[in-house]
Amino acid sequence: MRRPRKVKAEINVVPYIDVTLVLLIIFMITTPLMNLGVDVNLPESDANTMTIDTEPAVINVTENGDLYLSIGGEYELIDEQSLTKKLAAFVKVNPDLPIMIGADRAVDYGEVYQAMAVAQAAGAKKVGLISDPKPVKN
Repeated sequence: MRRPRKVKAEINVVPYIDVTLVLLIIFMITTPLMNLGVDVNLPESDANTMTIDTEPAVINVTENGDLYLSIGGEYELIDEQSLTKKLAAFVKVNPDLPIMIGADRAVDYGEVYQAMAVAQAAGAKKVGLISDPKPVKN
Protein backbone atom coordinates (compact mmCIF):
# COMPACT_ATOMS: atom_id res chain seq x y z
CA MET A 1 0.00 0.00 0.00
CA ARG A 2 1.16 3.49 -0.87
CA ARG A 3 1.01 6.32 1.55
CA PRO A 4 -0.67 9.53 0.42
CA ARG A 5 1.75 12.39 -0.20
CA LYS A 6 1.86 15.14 2.36
CA VAL A 7 1.06 18.62 1.20
CA LYS A 8 4.17 20.79 1.14
CA ALA A 9 3.36 24.14 2.78
CA GLU A 10 6.54 26.05 1.94
CA ILE A 11 6.91 29.07 -0.26
CA ASN A 12 9.54 28.99 -2.95
CA VAL A 13 11.28 32.38 -2.59
CA VAL A 14 13.86 31.92 -5.35
CA PRO A 15 11.75 33.69 -8.03
CA TYR A 16 11.14 36.62 -5.66
CA ILE A 17 14.85 36.98 -5.01
CA ASP A 18 15.53 36.99 -8.76
CA VAL A 19 12.95 39.72 -9.35
CA THR A 20 14.34 41.77 -6.46
CA LEU A 21 17.88 41.55 -7.81
CA VAL A 22 16.76 42.59 -11.29
CA LEU A 23 14.90 45.60 -9.85
CA LEU A 24 17.94 46.52 -7.77
CA ILE A 25 20.15 46.51 -10.87
CA ILE A 26 17.62 48.62 -12.79
CA PHE A 27 17.50 51.22 -10.00
CA MET A 28 21.29 51.26 -9.68
CA ILE A 29 21.61 52.02 -13.39
CA THR A 30 18.83 54.62 -13.67
CA THR A 31 19.48 56.62 -10.47
CA PRO A 32 22.65 58.38 -11.70
CA LEU A 33 20.85 59.31 -14.91
CA MET A 34 18.12 61.26 -13.11
CA ASN A 35 18.36 65.06 -13.14
CA LEU A 36 18.29 65.95 -9.45
CA GLY A 37 18.97 69.66 -9.70
CA VAL A 38 18.35 72.80 -11.65
CA ASP A 39 21.25 74.53 -13.38
CA VAL A 40 21.31 78.11 -12.15
CA ASN A 41 24.25 80.45 -12.69
CA LEU A 42 24.25 82.11 -9.25
CA PRO A 43 25.84 85.52 -8.73
CA GLU A 44 29.01 85.75 -6.66
CA SER A 45 29.13 87.54 -3.32
CA ASP A 46 31.48 87.90 -0.39
CA ALA A 47 28.61 87.89 2.13
CA ASN A 48 28.95 85.77 5.26
CA THR A 49 27.48 82.28 5.13
CA MET A 50 24.43 81.51 7.21
CA THR A 51 24.01 78.49 9.42
CA ILE A 52 20.49 77.08 9.45
CA ASP A 53 19.28 74.40 11.85
CA THR A 54 16.55 72.99 9.62
CA GLU A 55 16.54 72.02 5.95
CA PRO A 56 15.36 75.11 4.02
CA ALA A 57 12.86 75.23 1.22
CA VAL A 58 14.66 76.37 -1.94
CA ILE A 59 13.06 78.32 -4.77
CA ASN A 60 15.14 78.55 -7.94
CA VAL A 61 14.35 81.05 -10.67
CA THR A 62 15.88 80.00 -13.99
CA GLU A 63 17.05 82.26 -16.79
CA ASN A 64 13.76 81.87 -18.67
CA GLY A 65 11.70 82.68 -15.55
CA ASP A 66 10.62 79.17 -14.55
CA LEU A 67 10.17 78.51 -10.82
CA TYR A 68 11.46 75.33 -9.22
CA LEU A 69 10.73 74.30 -5.62
CA SER A 70 12.67 71.89 -3.46
CA ILE A 71 11.67 71.05 0.09
CA GLY A 72 14.16 68.45 1.24
CA GLY A 73 14.11 66.56 -2.04
CA GLU A 74 14.40 67.01 -5.74
CA TYR A 75 13.30 70.11 -7.61
CA GLU A 76 9.88 70.32 -9.21
CA LEU A 77 8.69 72.82 -11.78
CA ILE A 78 5.88 74.84 -10.24
CA ASP A 79 3.71 77.82 -11.12
CA GLU A 80 3.32 80.85 -8.87
CA GLN A 81 -0.14 79.97 -7.49
CA SER A 82 0.84 76.40 -6.63
CA LEU A 83 4.06 77.68 -5.09
CA THR A 84 2.13 79.99 -2.76
CA LYS A 85 -0.25 77.21 -1.72
CA LYS A 86 2.47 74.64 -1.17
CA LEU A 87 4.71 77.02 0.80
CA ALA A 88 1.74 78.16 2.91
CA ALA A 89 1.01 74.53 3.81
CA PHE A 90 4.61 73.87 4.81
CA VAL A 91 4.91 77.15 6.74
CA LYS A 92 1.68 76.35 8.58
CA VAL A 93 3.20 73.08 9.80
CA ASN A 94 6.65 74.58 10.45
CA PRO A 95 6.43 78.37 11.04
CA ASP A 96 10.22 78.72 11.28
CA LEU A 97 10.86 77.09 7.89
CA PRO A 98 13.63 79.09 6.18
CA ILE A 99 13.09 79.79 2.49
CA MET A 100 16.12 80.41 0.29
CA ILE A 101 15.83 81.92 -3.19
CA GLY A 102 18.42 81.27 -5.87
CA ALA A 103 18.25 82.98 -9.22
CA ASP A 104 20.34 82.93 -12.36
CA ARG A 105 22.47 86.02 -12.99
CA ALA A 106 20.50 86.80 -16.14
CA VAL A 107 17.15 86.86 -14.33
CA ASP A 108 15.44 90.23 -14.02
CA TYR A 109 15.41 91.56 -10.46
CA GLY A 110 11.62 91.87 -10.64
CA GLU A 111 11.28 88.10 -10.96
CA VAL A 112 13.50 87.53 -7.92
CA TYR A 113 11.47 90.11 -6.01
CA GLN A 114 8.26 88.35 -7.05
CA ALA A 115 9.61 85.04 -5.70
CA MET A 116 10.38 86.80 -2.40
CA ALA A 117 6.88 88.27 -2.33
CA VAL A 118 5.37 84.82 -2.89
CA ALA A 119 7.41 83.42 0.02
CA GLN A 120 6.30 86.24 2.30
CA ALA A 121 2.67 85.89 1.18
CA ALA A 122 2.87 82.23 2.23
CA GLY A 123 3.73 83.41 5.74
CA ALA A 124 7.46 82.73 5.77
CA LYS A 125 9.40 84.57 8.47
CA LYS A 126 12.87 83.78 7.15
CA VAL A 127 13.57 84.48 3.48
CA GLY A 128 17.14 84.63 2.16
CA LEU A 129 19.06 84.75 -1.10
CA ILE A 130 21.59 82.19 -2.35
CA SER A 131 24.84 83.13 -4.05
CA ASP A 132 28.17 81.52 -4.89
CA PRO A 133 31.21 82.67 -2.91
CA LYS A 134 33.58 85.02 -4.72
CA PRO A 135 36.80 83.37 -5.81
CA VAL A 136 39.79 84.25 -3.63
CA LYS A 137 42.34 86.41 -5.44
CA ASN A 138 46.02 85.77 -4.75
